[in-house]
Amino acid sequence: MDLSYLRSHPQHLPTFLTHQRIRETPVPGGDICTTTRLTLDDGASIFAKTWPERAAAPAPDGFFAAEAAGLRWLRAADAVAVPEVIVALPTLLALEWIDPGPPTPAAAERLGRDLAALHRAGAPAFGAEWVGFVGALPQDNTPSAGPWPQWFAQRRLEPYLRRSVANGALSAAEVALVERVISRIDGYGGAEPPARIHGDLWPGNVLWGADGRPWLVDPAAHGGHRETDLAQLALFGGAPHLDRIVDAYRETWPLADGWRERRPLHQLHLLLVHTTLFGAAYRDAVARAARAVLRS
Repeated sequence: MDLSYLRSHPQHLPTFLTHQRIRETPVPGGDICTTTRLTLDDGASIFAKTWPERAAAPAPDGFFAAEAAGLRWLRAADAVAVPEVIVALPTLLALEWIDPGPPTPAAAERLGRDLAALHRAGAPAFGAEWVGFVGALPQDNTPSAGPWPQWFAQRRLEPYLRRSVANGALSAAEVALVERVISRIDGYGGAEPPARIHGDLWPGNVLWGADGRPWLVDPAAHGGHRETDLAQLALFGGAPHLDRIVDAYRETWPLADGWRERRPLHQLHLLLVHTTLFGAAYRDAVARAARAVLRS
């Protein structure tokens, strides 16, 4: 099986894997899926993701299809490097292989410019036409005309606040802080038409390529607010050369006044996702972000 054959017959990949006709090399790739490098007969490599065999439950319906749809939608903007989807099946996803490289200042500046171009490509509505996931969690992508503040509160904050309460990750104090943020959501400004965003752009979802390009992977792509991607890049220690990324972005497409103060508002989404997934370990981060929003 070579790359040309695989592009023409993607449905055959599971059979070749079952019969060990393709060399598989485990690679790090995330906390959710089993990830491998597949080496084909022509020497080409692809990156494959499958649901763990020992998982307590099967992959959620539409899980790999959603990622494939998001990757293709981002790639269609022809703005930022996004791996080609080679195989998208209910049980696996196979993508173009990207050789990793260093996160140089020049690559960071390119990421800023490319993100601005991606966001300018726009979206027909907030949300998307496909079922949404962020990590392994469902995410409501029902298309909406907005406005953005109410959409963000109802579709990106409230669902994960409820889940974080249900699993005991947040105490009454943190819940009260987030609810105050939601009650004041219209007062923070920055409402814009929907941009084409990655949607889960914490620093680990930027793959710095050996070709000098920054590649976007593992999206929760949808029509959203462009500040969300930039705010998420500042989470969990921040992307390398973050200041250069943001400066290059702003030179390409200036941000609305107050964007710095809104950064923790946009970060609340992923932080609540983390309290939903990982529990109270992220409780303090949620509280800090909510307090920062309320002070702004």
